[in-house]
Amino acid sequence: MATFAKPENALKRAEELINVGQKQAALQALHDLITSKRYRAWQKTLEKIMFKYVELCVDMRKGRFAKDGLIQYRIVCQQVNVSSLEEVIKYFMQLSTERAEQARSQAEALEEALDVDDLEMDKRPEDLMLSYVSGEKGKDRSDRELVTPWFKFLWETYRTVLEILRNNSKLEALYAMTAHRAFQFCKTYKRTTEFRRLCEIIRNHLANLNKYRDQRDRPDLTAPESLQLYLDTRMEQLKIATELDLWQEAFRSVEDIHGLMSLVKKSPKPSLMVVYYAKLTEIFWVADSHLYHAYAWLKLFTLQKSYNKNLSQKDIQLIAGSVLLAALSVAPYDHKYGASHLELENDKERNLRMAGLINFTLDAKRENREVLSRASLLSELAAKGVMSCVPQEVKDLYNILENECHPLDLASRVQPLLAKIAKLGGKLSTASAVPEVHLAQYTPALEKLTALRVLKQAAQVFQTMKIDMLSKMIPFFDFAVVERISVDAVKYNYVAMKVDHLNGAVIFGNVDIESDTLCDHLAKLTESLNKAWCLIHPPTPKQSKLGNKLYHLSDIVETEHRRLLARKSIIEKRKEEHERQMLEMEREEESKRMKIQKITQEAEKKRLETEYSIRERARIQKEVAEKEMQEAQALLDAQRRKGHKGKKPLIEGELTKQGLIELALSEQLKERQETEKKLQKLAKTMDHLERARRENESPLIEQGWAKRLEEERIRFEQEQLRAIEESKKNHVEDLRRKNRLSRLVEYANAMRQKIDERRQSEFGQVMKEREDRINQQLAMRKMERDRMRKLIYFVTSEEERITQLRQEEETRKREEEERKKIEEAERKARLDAIAEKQRQRERELEEKEKLRRESLLRSTVDPVPRTAPPPAVSTESVTAAPAAAAAAASTAPSGGGKYVPKFRRGGSDAAPPERPAAAAPDTDRWSRSDDRPPVQSGGDRWQRGSRPVAGGESRLPPSTNSWSSRNRG
Repeated sequence: MATFAKPENALKRAEELINVGQKQAALQALHDLITSKRYRAWQKTLEKIMFKYVELCVDMRKGRFAKDGLIQYRIVCQQVNVSSLEEVIKYFMQLSTERAEQARSQAEALEEALDVDDLEMDKRPEDLMLSYVSGEKGKDRSDRELVTPWFKFLWETYRTVLEILRNNSKLEALYAMTAHRAFQFCKTYKRTTEFRRLCEIIRNHLANLNKYRDQRDRPDLTAPESLQLYLDTRMEQLKIATELDLWQEAFRSVEDIHGLMSLVKKSPKPSLMVVYYAKLTEIFWVADSHLYHAYAWLKLFTLQKSYNKNLSQKDIQLIAGSVLLAALSVAPYDHKYGASHLELENDKERNLRMAGLINFTLDAKRENREVLSRASLLSELAAKGVMSCVPQEVKDLYNILENECHPLDLASRVQPLLAKIAKLGGKLSTASAVPEVHLAQYTPALEKLTALRVLKQAAQVFQTMKIDMLSKMIPFFDFAVVERISVDAVKYNYVAMKVDHLNGAVIFGNVDIESDTLCDHLAKLTESLNKAWCLIHPPTPKQSKLGNKLYHLSDIVETEHRRLLARKSIIEKRKEEHERQMLEMEREEESKRMKIQKITQEAEKKRLETEYSIRERARIQKEVAEKEMQEAQALLDAQRRKGHKGKKPLIEGELTKQGLIELALSEQLKERQETEKKLQKLAKTMDHLERARRENESPLIEQGWAKRLEEERIRFEQEQLRAIEESKKNHVEDLRRKNRLSRLVEYANAMRQKIDERRQSEFGQVMKEREDRINQQLAMRKMERDRMRKLIYFVTSEEERITQLRQEEETRKREEEERKKIEEAERKARLDAIAEKQRQRERELEEKEKLRRESLLRSTVDPVPRTAPPPAVSTESVTAAPAAAAAAASTAPSGGGKYVPKFRRGGSDAAPPERPAAAAPDTDRWSRSDDRPPVQSGGDRWQRGSRPVAGGESRLPPSTNSWSSRNRG
């Protein structure tokens, strides 16, 4: 780890390493400086170092290094200069985004460069073979090599920045901006998996924020600015989820938004709520939850009508029509019929949860099943004035389906209205948060509702009906679809009917269902079969086996005795094992006691530290409680000033925060009760006035109605007379025009014939040109096929040639290796033969030398006098010495017939052969040790050097003999 006296030195060192191409060493040097504890005081140089550090991290795609460095830099400048950290993070994200976009543009440019018409010019045979074998296009390969690594690094950058800024109250805006950029990244490149992970990361950050509320720099969600940033982030998350069709993630985003709103107990801006309810309508529609979809549309309509004053009348009609059609699309029967108590409770909890998401207030203790129902929704639409804003076609459809009874022609009345409603819709004005409304999406649900209404009304009027007639009454669906719809209706007790396919009829009314009569047929069948089995196979009494048991009683006693002995031995072993375990337990207890004593000492030390921290925490909590008490008191004072305008009720005793909040709530309740009393009194007064007004104007309305009828009758008669006169005039004019134009028929026929002939000739010319163009295209395609065939032949031939050359080269190399092996074997065999001859020659020499030495051992040699050196002896005398010695031994006197040993046969004073004379005086270890002179036997022929040779010189060197040579050997 390198150390620097000043941070500037580290920056200079990093720049020097970058200039020589050692970026990894430069990055490591800067990383050591940033993570060092010596430089924990912020200065401007550290910011420059961080800029260079993030440049290197982005250039080398080192996400882990970047994260470590940013975390350390956050520790340095958290309390001193947070804006510096913000600038570094922005620069980091900017570099990552630019490199990712640059890689993407390079990949696109590469793909455009390869997109040429002439394949023979830019495409080599190797490239064609690679594309055929791999099965992937050039764009896929370039994306995997260039774009994917940088996109991975950009995604890692977003995650790193979010992790660093997750609990920093001073950088909430930067956190929100990073989240928005990450959302846009997922939307632009359709990254659904990364979007899910991003949503989970942000959700975990908020959960940890609520869990650890005693952090120092934790963002305050009660502040309006913080709440608005978090809500904007969740709204953007909801929009991107719906655009990517991730409906489950969109629903979880809605739950996050609702959790934020309920957490701070404050309603957000109406513009955000409009987007919230608009996305809820889409989510519930995709989930086929038509009831919740209609309630969401109702809340959206209420918000738009209340807060958006720039909406046109047409937009209000379209939104109101969507609300009413969504309510009509809900199934008209209760799905809870026949459900168990557990299912009802689960459904009730689900309704309460959905009502909370829609901000629809419900009573949780209410026992009624239909906390949210179709009937209550329609009544609320009528109460809130939605019916007065819908288009006329939608209003007529509502009256026909809900208020009128036309079983035979209900579908024929509804069908043209559905055709008109399907054409309604389109884009709304720019003032609306909902971009467009399409009423055609409700057509399938309305057709199903019409079929149910027809079945219901037909069941009320008819008892039986032909299937063909019922199919004609419901022209939207085939009878198979109608039958499936009727099955659901019968299941949920909406209509009672039965389809008899054998007779081709439908039976309405209280029809007994076969499942009700056959619910216990399996139990009855089981009882009958049991009785029949007992009659066929009556039970037989069991025979006693006491005799068999007594027969084997001796074996049983012996076995039991062995079992008891084995049990006794097992018990003894268990006792010994138990004693051993007890000893071990005592040793373990002793060791545990020592450990506990040590832990107790450490715990006492920790307890003292914990008491200090508890006292400090209690002091902080006391300060927080005092602050909360002051806030509650301020809330109560504000409520008093608002409600009583200066009146202050008497407060006895000391109140806690909860008591102050309850007092403020009671003040609000009193104010609400007074307002309700005033409204009730005003409503009663208005009722009296309205009743009096209607009583006075009733006779005037009847007189006006009679007068209007008379005027309408007179106007109708006048219109009839005027129409008759106009018809007569038009008839006379038409006859006159017919007579005038009948003279032109002949000329018109001639003109038509000329035009037909001219167009026939033009058609023939066009057909001829078309045939020529087709023949030309066929010829071009044939040429293209020939060219491709030649190209493929060329590629195939080239491959075969290369393969043949490779095979020939391999064959040549293999033959060369075999030839070398054979030569090596021959050379080795020759060397072995030569070595064998040499070894044979050496063995022969060794045998000869051995024979010579043995002959020398058998010979007896007189010691040589030290005064006179032995004469020189030739090699011939040496070779002849053994033979002469043998002859002398054979001719020596026997000594009077006695046995004479070999070493005595040459004379009485001859030395034995085990002690020959030495070759030289200084190396003779067999010479005499006394001062006596050696025996001079002038007649001893075995004395070495006694035989003269030609020239008077011996053939052996003066100081050489067989024993000396042996000793040297």
